[in-house]
Amino acid sequence: MPVNTVYLIDASIYIFRYYFALEDHWFAENDYPTAAVYGYTRWLMRFLSAQQPTRVGACFDESLDSSFRNEIYADYKSSRALPDDALAFQLLACKKMTELFGVASFASARYEADDLLATLAQKNRAAGRANCVLTRDKDLAQIILGARDQFWDYPDGEPMGSRELTKKMGVQPHQVADYLALIGDVSDDIPGVPGLGPKTAAALLQHFPNWESIKLGLPLVANLPIRGATGVAAKLQLYSAQIDMALQLTRVQNKIPLGRCDLRLRPANINEITRFAQYLGFGQGFIASLQPFERQT
Repeated sequence: MPVNTVYLIDASIYIFRYYFALEDHWFAENDYPTAAVYGYTRWLMRFLSAQQPTRVGACFDESLDSSFRNEIYADYKSSRALPDDALAFQLLACKKMTELFGVASFASARYEADDLLATLAQKNRAAGRANCVLTRDKDLAQIILGARDQFWDYPDGEPMGSRELTKKMGVQPHQVADYLALIGDVSDDIPGVPGLGPKTAAALLQHFPNWESIKLGLPLVANLPIRGATGVAAKLQLYSAQIDMALQLTRVQNKIPLGRCDLRLRPANINEITRFAQYLGFGQGFIASLQPFERQT
């Protein structure tokens, strides 16, 4: 990793990975299952041990139905069920564990984790630091703006910079929001232009830097070497207002007021982690795995 790299964790992505992957073998004293907390915590421990970060922050989604995006488009993420009490308990427990391991954590009732991560990344770049965003969410490719920034679905694969992301996605990182506004995003219930697929959207963004430029140059679209260019131009004209709206949903905000952002990793609070792990029903095997962190404090 580049010198002065700051690791930014898209925590919810990894929590839900283990929520769906692990069976309920662990239960807290209140009888709630804790498999997601167990899997996520082991993932966090593996990351901290292997990468030895000096600066790291984790962002959590707590604006599940109160995001500013819901004010723009009422159906935004409408197909996603809100967490029940058992899942809500696990989400909060993951955040507490993250903080006990010394990682600065961020959440907001109005802004999503993507916006918080983008804001932290912008602050890091302004301070001359590189960002490594730990996620598997393609939307967050738009955060990879600095020459040394990287995107990594840790621990799978290899970290990807702007060049690798462009090759994989077909558009440059700074074009990702425009790309999603054109084709839509089913996972977030964001509508796209009917009949406009990924290849056509990528082709458009090879000729224009963003949607605003496409909109200003609509008369030129019909003459582009794109299959069905005349029809594409007509669709873009017809759905112009929808694309404008969708772009407000797909574009991350990077100027969220976060207050003091000290991302220096603090020593893990082993005593509190042990007590909390026992409450969560993790067992002695997990407690024993904390020994390397005890030596680091």
